[in-house]
Amino acid sequence: MPPARSLSDVVKAYDVRGIVPDQLDARVTRALGAAFAEVVVIPDGAAACVVAHDMRDSSPELSGAFADGVRSRGIDVIATGLASTDGLYYASGSLDLPGAMFTASHNPAAYNGIKLCRSGARPVGQDTGLADVRVLAERILGGDFDDFGDSEDAGVNDPATPAGSLEQRDLLADYAAFLRGLVDLRGIRPLRVVVDAGNGMGGFTVPAVLETGAGLPALPLTVIPLYFELDGNFPNHEANPLDPANLVDLQAAVVEHGADIGLAFDGDADRCFVIDEHGDPVSPSAITALIARREVARAVAEGADAADVAVVYNVICSAQVPEVIAATGARGVRTRVGHSFIKGEMAKNNAVFGGEHSAHYYFRDFWFADTGMLAAMHTLAALGEQDAPLSALMSDLARYAASGEINSTVIDAPAATELVRAWAQPQGVETDELDGLTLVHAGGDGDPMWWLNLRASNTEPLLRLNVEAADPHTMERVRDEVLAIVRA
Repeated sequence: MPPARSLSDVVKAYDVRGIVPDQLDARVTRALGAAFAEVVVIPDGAAACVVAHDMRDSSPELSGAFADGVRSRGIDVIATGLASTDGLYYASGSLDLPGAMFTASHNPAAYNGIKLCRSGARPVGQDTGLADVRVLAERILGGDFDDFGDSEDAGVNDPATPAGSLEQRDLLADYAAFLRGLVDLRGIRPLRVVVDAGNGMGGFTVPAVLETGAGLPALPLTVIPLYFELDGNFPNHEANPLDPANLVDLQAAVVEHGADIGLAFDGDADRCFVIDEHGDPVSPSAITALIARREVARAVAEGADAADVAVVYNVICSAQVPEVIAATGARGVRTRVGHSFIKGEMAKNNAVFGGEHSAHYYFRDFWFADTGMLAAMHTLAALGEQDAPLSALMSDLARYAASGEINSTVIDAPAATELVRAWAQPQGVETDELDGLTLVHAGGDGDPMWWLNLRASNTEPLLRLNVEAADPHTMERVRDEVLAIVRA
């Protein structure tokens, strides 16, 4: 007999994620909707919330049940239908309403999930309401995940509370026009752009924003589409550009078509990966540095003192990111990995921009939320505003050799971490524990610089290692020695 299930299995640190229907079905999302209304929407003083969904087969049913749960608490629902996650953030920000996005991002087809936000696209994580939503949803379900009543509405409907209304509203054209207003691409040189949507929501948003699908004027872009057909079964490859195997088709197409740039979006199109004209991937840290320069320069042009401008980055971004920020005269703010931490620091510091090495990019002009499309537009603008190819434009932003994130299954993560700390101490490192263990070897006198970060997963018995160094040989040495310790 399978073990009893719990909402703790699907309500994660930052969102809801689970297998349909074994872990997540309409009855569960209906309860989560009612709980979200009570924990977030009503205390926020909002009379309505926005609900959107991606292209997965289960998304319309699950999002509809969630909306029913919200409405059972007397809250109106604006249902936007298909949207990218940043499209939901646009709706939440522009309407100043809490929101729920049904997506499992880059996860395989069997999964679905929910990303929740407060009014103005402010994040909802474990420490900002998500844990309370889970507890209340469990109470609504009667505390028994496997047997929560004969009726699909068990524990949700309250006859004394008139149901909220349901309005269908298409916001795609408004979203596209808003982004066009933030980055003007009309005056750039003509560019050939291959876009791999991975059968995800990029196939829905790219034609609206970069072409004329939303009725906007044409841009000097020739878009060559790969896998724009919306299909939550991902028939071509997973919509997860973090895996190099999922970039192969895009890399080949860029070279085949003589394109200036390639763009790859994940399933819900909130992340964007970049390929140069040679078919080589561009590091998300390099894109972070590029956009940081642009956003600081724009703030200064608008009258800000550079010293008063902040840019946020996380602990596994390349060392070049704080170097570039410092060179602009702006202030870099280093934070933990994860969107709730980035968004929190951005709001606290009124930062113009924030970047993560996972290719999440956050903008003050976008309610401090992440948007892969706006990052793509900044990259296109930077490329099109000058004559050099992308590889040359990015050449000064490839300063160090990086390992990328390497996961190791470890039974006792704290013990393994302490062994790595002991290995490093004789080498003259600086240590910090903002997020996991970060060790920095400054180098000098022929001794190359290197740093590493070792972080334990919140949900799995994994240690995540990132290493960067002044040269490939040093990076490989540090990487291999640390992995030997961790995996012993």
